[in-house]
Amino acid sequence: MKTETRVVSAGRHPEQHFGAVNPPVYHASTIVRRSMAEWREVRTRIFDDVVYGRFGTPTTKAFEEAVAALEGADRAVAVSSGMAACAAAILSVVKGGDHILVTDSAYQPVRKLAENFLKPFGVETTYYDPAIGAGIAALIRDNTSLIWLEAPGSQTMEMQDIPAITAVARERGVRTGIDNTWATPLLFKPLDFGVDLSVNAATKYLVGHSDAMLGVVSMRAELFEKTKITANFMGSCPGSEECYLGLRGLRTLAVRLRQHEENALRLAHWFQGRPEVNRVLYPALPDDPGHAIWQRDFSGASGLFSVILEPADEAQVAALVDGLEHFGLGASWGGYESLVLPFDPTDYRTVTEWRAAGPCLRFHIGLENPDDLIADLEAGFDRLRAAG
Repeated sequence: MKTETRVVSAGRHPEQHFGAVNPPVYHASTIVRRSMAEWREVRTRIFDDVVYGRFGTPTTKAFEEAVAALEGADRAVAVSSGMAACAAAILSVVKGGDHILVTDSAYQPVRKLAENFLKPFGVETTYYDPAIGAGIAALIRDNTSLIWLEAPGSQTMEMQDIPAITAVARERGVRTGIDNTWATPLLFKPLDFGVDLSVNAATKYLVGHSDAMLGVVSMRAELFEKTKITANFMGSCPGSEECYLGLRGLRTLAVRLRQHEENALRLAHWFQGRPEVNRVLYPALPDDPGHAIWQRDFSGASGLFSVILEPADEAQVAALVDGLEHFGLGASWGGYESLVLPFDPTDYRTVTEWRAAGPCLRFHIGLENPDDLIADLEAGFDRLRAAG
């Protein structure tokens, strides 16, 4: 089955819902049974039946089934946010006294989870250069239980040689997890490259409309039960309404991603021609340091990239950003709309030194006409120059 067809059909069972094309929203917490015998029997199928709202409703299970199919996974576990998905994946394989390896380019809240939550429980974290590849073998200890990846990296967009890292991990008996939100299961399938746990902040591209908090972890069958139990002990259950919005978003994901990529490439090339821009960080560009890995392993690019400006002061950057009409100033991304976010990773990079000529801006290129976005940015650069 081709990807576009799987996106439309995965997780759909109209025959189970009176012929309804979309699985309905089940608002349910308590699930009653007709007898003690039925109650006892259903408790033996707690992960595969509907037994209590926290373990999932039929809407939840339809979303999980669809994502697992797209990831090429055996199972998936839906949770209440992307951060909850990261936490459930990590905590399902890590225990007190363990050591974990986390890419220096990771999503900042994952670093905070490691420092503020795992560390007090005796878990030690070592951050590593995202370009380390097979050299990660030198950092693995006897008590290393997890290597955490992200490609491209949050904000700074470094690619990672995922097959090289997972090959070392499997040889040493270490689990691997990845934040796959940038690529989604359509552009990269981590389990095909040896990753054990694949996380998507479904809040972003999977929902696609900036109106729901949702996360999901995909895995082979051997890790499903532990991940599901971990998520439930955390109390991290998504609402059925959110899972419905995730399913609705999935149906148009293929066409949306194609347009995001087309628009983003147009804008990225345009930025490269601007005198105010020092560098564009986007692995889909041929001159990006991670382009060869991206071209080898990924089937496309999403709409998120970063731009390093030439030296400019805060007032100039504010003049650019504050007057933009089509770019909201927001921390999320993956919806239909364009966004911009200033960032400075200097304070949180601990292994690799971040060097930039000037201020950094992360852009999410939405589904607007790119001509309108370019005109908006041209006016913004006029303001930046005037403020200087």
